[in-house]
Amino acid sequence: MNFSIYGTGLMMGLSLIVAIGAQNAFILRQGLRNEHIFAVCLACAVSDAALIVLGVTSLHQIARFMPWLDPVMRYGGAMFLVWYGARSLYSALRSSAALTAAEAKP
Repeated sequence: MNFSIYGTGLMMGLSLIVAIGAQNAFILRQGLRNEHIFAVCLACAVSDAALIVLGVTSLHQIARFMPWLDPVMRYGGAMFLVWYGARSLYSALRSSAALTAAEAKP
């Protein structure tokens, strides 16, 4: 096992988890309500860790039997990100909506 690759994957996974999504919004809401904070955080952390380990180990096993899958996923993922970014940029440029201080109502 190459620990530098493992560490890179772990950091990538952590960077994806830290972004505010539905799960983190739920954790924040439970924290603000002061309801079952430890149980919710523990369940989310264990499930995230299990899914990351499963994903990394499963991909390694699959790539061992299908070596062509690694470059297909790498370049396919890059193409998806370029397409998604271009679509978002196009949508932002076409939009005429803008937030200004004059539009904000007290």
